[in-house]
Amino acid sequence: MELDIQTLALFVGLAAADRVQDALARQGYGDLRFSHGFVFQHLIEGEPTIGDLAARLAVTQQAASKTIAELESLGYTERFPDPGDARIRRVRLTPRGRMAIDAARQARAALEAELLQHAGDDAVATTRACLHQILNDLDALPAVHRRDIRPPR
Repeated sequence: MELDIQTLALFVGLAAADRVQDALARQGYGDLRFSHGFVFQHLIEGEPTIGDLAARLAVTQQAASKTIAELESLGYTERFPDPGDARIRRVRLTPRGRMAIDAARQARAALEAELLQHAGDDAVATTRACLHQILNDLDALPAVHRRDIRPPR
């Protein structure tokens, strides 16, 4: 069966995500889901309000609040009062949340090293360039650079 490039890219991404999830579970982060990564990307360099987070994720405030409450209960995020207005609550990663991000980055680096070993430098470089060009052609590259990727609809 020959698959089109979109389906291949999707399946490769899903298989890679499964490998990262497995690695995270082995390191004590088995309670994280793939979908949590969409939230984490907005907390790496910022401390948004729930409303800001909901808008960035294109979900309701209720959905964003529920996800943050879940991540809080797992120890990955915390809410805190805005320094300029105590009525406003912001969200940030906890040290455990930052450690989970580091673990995910290490897992992705290990997977890439494995791909380099199996496919070789040239094949991986060519594939990376091709996928980069496709992202650019689909006008998705700016969102990637801004860490503004939304969950699939």
